[in-house]
Amino acid sequence: MIIHGARPSPFVRKVIVFAAEKGIEVEVQAAGFGRGADGYLKGSPFGKIPALEDGDFLLCDSTAIITYMDALHPGTEMIPAEPKARARTIWYEEFGDTVVQPIGQKIFFNRAVAKRLKREPDLAAADAAEAGEMPKIYDYLENVLPQSGWLVEDRFTLADLAAACPIINVGYVSDGLSADRWPRVAGWIGRVKARPSVAAALEQEAEAVRAMVEK
Repeated sequence: MIIHGARPSPFVRKVIVFAAEKGIEVEVQAAGFGRGADGYLKGSPFGKIPALEDGDFLLCDSTAIITYMDALHPGTEMIPAEPKARARTIWYEEFGDTVVQPIGQKIFFNRAVAKRLKREPDLAAADAAEAGEMPKIYDYLENVLPQSGWLVEDRFTLADLAAACPIINVGYVSDGLSADRWPRVAGWIGRVKARPSVAAALEQEAEAVRAMVEK
């Protein structure tokens, strides 16, 4: 099974970690911005990453790929079975994908990615998102994180993975997450990053991230 994409992408990282937690072996091939192997170009006609290639089966979009993986290897490791917990998990994935990521992208793209693509960064947009939008995300998470330190079922699930991935990217280029102001969120991010599957993914992407964030 091949995952096409850029490792530092929150969506690609989400799929890589999900696969690891499910015991699914994947090969990651670099792709994005219109470049990549034939399986990527055919499987992701609109240039989305990640894309999946499993034999002759091609698919793009992280949620679709996770749904496929979960069906191939059933179990409640990452997506709970209990109806309310399952629904909350799906909400937190949606929250990470459609609420946090668009804000985080303004920060990470403009401070790290744009210059690598020889594009003019909008640093004012990054600063505004950091100062005005991310605190609302941190406030929300500080209020909903249980004492257990995990979003759903007192354990690491897709909810934590999906919500944390874009925040990890923000953390590469921002020190706005204050442990004094948001202690639960800071502790939670630390636990997510220490998870063996996540730590391994972060190690694999570290060199690429360093190349993007170096001055």
